Amino acid sequence: MEQSKDPLHGIRLDTILEELVEYYEGFEGLGEQININCFTSNPSINSSLKFLRKTPWARAKVESLYLYVLRQKQKRNRSENS
Repeated sequence: MEQSKDPLHGIRLDTILEELVEYYEGFEGLGEQININCFTSNPSINSSLKFLRKTPWARAKVESLYLYVLRQKQKRNRSENS
């Protein structure tokens, strides 16, 4: 079976969101990266998921930021291991 070339293949939106909230140390930090109400006004994982599932442009921004964060983590791991 062929592996998907999509780095997001098989990764759930809630997992992406939780990792981003953790990486940016809360919704406040995430809201500074992507300024949308679901991150800046009474944010929660559930309300953000509802919004992102209905709003393709916002979801695309979140997925793009997630890919950036993955690259940053990989760079950090490489520099720590060298």
